[in-house]
Amino acid sequence: MALRRTQAILSHIAPIENPERTFIYPTPTSSPQEKRDDDVVICSAIRTPIGKANRGSFKDTHWTELLAVVLSETITRTKIDPKQIQDIVVGTVLPPGGGATQARMAQFLAGLPYEISLTTVNRQCSSGLQAFANIAGEIKTGAIDVGIAAGVESMSNHTMMSAVGELNNRIFEDSNQLAQECLIPMGQTSENVAEKYGISRKLQDEFALRSQEKAVKAQKEGLFDQEIVPVSTKILTPEGETKKITVTKDDGPRKSTIEDLIKLKPAFKKDGTTTAGNSSQVSDGAAAVLVATRKRAKELNLPILGRFISYAVAGVPPSIMGIGPAEAIPLALKKAGLTVGDIDTFEINEAFASQARYSAEKLKIDLEKVNPLGGAIALGHPLGCTGARQIATLLHHMRRNKQRFGVVSMCIGTGMGAAGVFEAEY
Repeated sequence: MALRRTQAILSHIAPIENPERTFIYPTPTSSPQEKRDDDVVICSAIRTPIGKANRGSFKDTHWTELLAVVLSETITRTKIDPKQIQDIVVGTVLPPGGGATQARMAQFLAGLPYEISLTTVNRQCSSGLQAFANIAGEIKTGAIDVGIAAGVESMSNHTMMSAVGELNNRIFEDSNQLAQECLIPMGQTSENVAEKYGISRKLQDEFALRSQEKAVKAQKEGLFDQEIVPVSTKILTPEGETKKITVTKDDGPRKSTIEDLIKLKPAFKKDGTTTAGNSSQVSDGAAAVLVATRKRAKELNLPILGRFISYAVAGVPPSIMGIGPAEAIPLALKKAGLTVGDIDTFEINEAFASQARYSAEKLKIDLEKVNPLGGAIALGHPLGCTGARQIATLLHHMRRNKQRFGVVSMCIGTGMGAAGVFEAEY
């Protein structure tokens, strides 16, 4: 077994051209045209509805309940014997202790056996995608052949600053600019991107409006229904009563007009252009992706929604962290042997309209291909969940529309970008 794993590792590792700038997961062992038994395939991709933090459907729901729902539903939908699952990686950002202890508890609340191992990972806004990349990496090296990548966040349960912790005084004593820039509020980084790259308030509001329009239309047409798992929970009413509810739709999508958006005041800078209307919503939600080798998926009679092709991360200045997708997407496409023109759909997280719009413009991506069902401005951005949620949205959308290649990407606080390339199968 040890020899097989070593051989697998050596056969998949490719030289990194610029090790100071990127970390890239193992090169795919087959071209986008060729199917092989050792392909990493996606067998299920689901999510909860996304609730508005502090005032939405899950404001009184513990984050482990959301995680337990998607873990349990993964088993129900695929009918996989849980004992065939060898590892779970959960992306989450805000819980104390990295969420490791309570995520393990959520596994048991979902009815999964203790024999399945679990860990958590935090690469901030890309944590859900990073969880997937970790599971895919384990599969590629032969460590496992079936795993679950999940993501979860309750921004109602936790605050952003509580997750940072006590700071090292040397950051300020040594006047380390880059370290200090990691503390810049995310909204200010949006203003920095807008100012540096000329993304006007008009462009941002127009982008935000399109996100809302697309999400409202998709919700009305039931286009999220395949990926969404209804969640039964309890909510405390303004009158102080506890009410049982079943949540089936995202809280965020709303009808809006350009006039509504224009009226909003800048949220982070007196004369700025970033507003509540052209920024992502703080949110609660969870998602899970069942991943396996093609060979094992066939043996277990699991459905195959698509396959993973490549993944890349890139570092950018913390003060303009929003440009991350513009750096990470080309790296992932190069690893996949594809170009921007080959991609049918881009799921680019809309942390802010400024950075999402800039990234598409920089890479010359047709905006019609970007977030066709709306993005985080309309749906919300539960930090650790988002990457896994995007995988679910992407694959179901591509399969409905008989598309082939798709990209999931996002910017990352403290200055990074991540991107994954996927191929839909039928």
